[in-house]
Amino acid sequence: MYKRLITTHVIFIITAVSAYSQFAIHKTVVPSKPADSIDIAFYSKKKGLGAATQIFSFNMGLWAFNRYVAKQDYAYIDIHTIRKNIKHKWVWDNDDMGNNMFLHPYHGNLYFNSARSRGYNFWESGAFALGGSAMWELFMENEYPSFNDIIATPVGGLALGEVFYRTSDLVLDDRREGMNRFGRELAGFLIAPTRGLTRVLNGDAWRKRSTTGKQFGVPDVSVEIGTGVRALELKGQILDKGVGAAVDINIEYGDRFATENEKPYDYFSFRSNLNVQGSQPLLSQLNILGRLYVTEVIDNEKDFLSFGFYQHFDYYDSDTISDVSGQIPYKFCTPASAGSGFIYENKRWKNLRFTAFMHGTLVLLGGTLSDHYVVDKRNYNLASGFSSKIGGSLTYKNKISVSTSYEMYRMFTWKGYPENVDWENINVHEFDYQGDRSQAILHAFSLRADLKMTEHLYLTGIYSNYTRDTNYRYFDNVFSKTSEGRLLLSYKF
Repeated sequence: MYKRLITTHVIFIITAVSAYSQFAIHKTVVPSKPADSIDIAFYSKKKGLGAATQIFSFNMGLWAFNRYVAKQDYAYIDIHTIRKNIKHKWVWDNDDMGNNMFLHPYHGNLYFNSARSRGYNFWESGAFALGGSAMWELFMENEYPSFNDIIATPVGGLALGEVFYRTSDLVLDDRREGMNRFGRELAGFLIAPTRGLTRVLNGDAWRKRSTTGKQFGVPDVSVEIGTGVRALELKGQILDKGVGAAVDINIEYGDRFATENEKPYDYFSFRSNLNVQGSQPLLSQLNILGRLYVTEVIDNEKDFLSFGFYQHFDYYDSDTISDVSGQIPYKFCTPASAGSGFIYENKRWKNLRFTAFMHGTLVLLGGTLSDHYVVDKRNYNLASGFSSKIGGSLTYKNKISVSTSYEMYRMFTWKGYPENVDWENINVHEFDYQGDRSQAILHAFSLRADLKMTEHLYLTGIYSNYTRDTNYRYFDNVFSKTSEGRLLLSYKF
């Protein structure tokens, strides 16, 4: 169970700059270009010992910081704590959602890219992430190993890891020298730290070559950055602390309408919403959609339709708006989720473009806000279930567009605690429950409009609505509804 380190927050602030939404108005940064076979061969040599050593060293270094600098209680380990962890059953821990559902996947990404940058493919690197997580859970803390961590860390690490690996690949260029090369290597390091470290250790960070070194060439990439204001309300006129600054950063990587099966994440979208707003968390939304496999269903002059399998990573977070309400508007996430989906395009009209998508997923691990379970740092129920997503966009001449999306999550928490719990005297490390015995239905609806002002600048308005209907076994059912609005100036590269 990793704790929030200041250094990790700094890395997160720098790297959470990418996007899930399929762009209604799509602009390509640079023309696409396939990867050079020389580059692929040069960086495809598998170095398992180096990857394992780096993961081991990372875990040891993080433990040493926690033990000798931060002096965290959980970092005081010895042979007895290790033996106890190995013998004890795995538990559901009580860390907060940001730690369990974002920072753990982020650490999984560091494990993942230690192997990815040493010649291993997507799936093989995931096995290294699983090994790194297991090492930490069993040996590096005096708390019992956690079920939710061993799922969220490697599975979420697959999604974040491949996104950051490919994003770093966009900026690296082995042909460059001097300050241009230094700047590119620094940017690549900040995006994917363990890949950057691998390049330093191998000497690739300063070795000049006749080719770029890009493992994926130059794909079709669209980037959008929006800045403006955000308003969040829970009940009627309660808007104190409900208005603040907002930054939306979106990237769509690859061709969503391609049907060739090459590698996982040849197409992905990644959306992040960042805020500076009263008591609200910095990160309010993070969505990843990564394509694992695709096949063509229809492709003619009038219509396009593809069917594929996708990995999903969804994270929605808020905190109490004001002392008046005393309530949290919404909080739910699915760091381990995958399923199938369709992507459609109507090609009948010359100046009008219509696209749509539909996905259905199974949620291996998720979380949803609880109205009753507050243990240590956790105020949400751990859960699993399924979700569905549908949406579409209508664009006229890339000048104006309207897009909408709807997401539904059905989450089940089956391992609830007994009715007669003495809450004043529980041991948070022994309290091994998923949360309230319950089932929750969550809805996330979004409506967006973009109006072109200049070649790259757009006025963007976004309305979002979140509803939660939680049915408890031992408590009254709870229904809540939250609305959010964003008004942004969006720059599309």
